[in-house]
Amino acid sequence: MQYPIAIETGTSKHAYGVVVPDLPGCFSAGDTLDEAMDNAREAIEPWLKVAIDDGMPVPEATSLAAHQTNPEYAGWTWALATVDLASLSDKTNPFGL
Repeated sequence: MQYPIAIETGTSKHAYGVVVPDLPGCFSAGDTLDEAMDNAREAIEPWLKVAIDDGMPVPEATSLAAHQTNPEYAGWTWALATVDLASLSDKTNPFGL
């Protein structure tokens, strides 16, 4: 699955901030844009693992275009973080398939 991530531009004094709008409370940062994007995936995976292991529904990813219209993220850079849901659960057949 691919989740849109919003990236707030960093400076020489501040890291790049990353928010995953579809996963409440899921955020990360990195000293470079590449690091911020890698760290976003590393934040998404445990967030989803807990949800799956607790039997909670996995939030669907909202389209990138829909997020880009949100004024809260005006001026932020957007990217997609790819996550393999099947690799995140300790349980067999977590999706009931």
